[in-house]
Amino acid sequence: MSFIVPEEIEAYAEAHTTQPPELLAELAEETRRTLTAPQMLTGTIEGRFLELLVHGIGAKRVLELGTYSGYSALSMAAGLPEGGHIDTCEADEKHAEVARGYIAKSPYADRITVHLGPALETIERLEGEFDFVFIDADKENYGNYYEALLPRLSPGALMAIDNTLWSGRVLDPDNDAEGTQEIRELNDRVAADSRVTSVMLTVRDGVTLVRRNRS
Repeated sequence: MSFIVPEEIEAYAEAHTTQPPELLAELAEETRRTLTAPQMLTGTIEGRFLELLVHGIGAKRVLELGTYSGYSALSMAAGLPEGGHIDTCEADEKHAEVARGYIAKSPYADRITVHLGPALETIERLEGEFDFVFIDADKENYGNYYEALLPRLSPGALMAIDNTLWSGRVLDPDNDAEGTQEIRELNDRVAADSRVTSVMLTVRDGVTLVRRNRS
């Protein structure tokens, strides 16, 4: 993954963001050292961004699609109010194992449940509405996740969709890879969807925030 903004600007922004606690720094180091695709790590800027979004809207029930090594789930847990809970979905057993280990060592072990298996199946099993949804899983299913979860946003809820700029590949007319096409199609769908109000941000690899309109 290449950054959308120049790397020196990214580094400056990270240096001027509240630094992660020791446990998250340890998790980031282990992720880079032992797991494949370390570029999937949420990191300092987006981690704090997610934490502040959860805190800002007072989200008590959070759903995450794509746990990876648990950095984003632990970041969001720091923003939860008393009694809040995160359900996070991961398809890869090794990733889920690392995440569960760090969650168990954190102050938020009772606030996070890791669900192993296809996210769409987990969504069907979970009942009720969500106050905050973070989508950062397999890109080929982004459209399915969006449609499945939009009706289940509570009043005042937000959905955050990660990687919506896809390292700029969404602008390349010659890139017809399945993941690129799916993200490009979802971006167009969200922008034209009268059911929502949305904004696409140039945070890391692109994050789109979505609010369901209620008339």
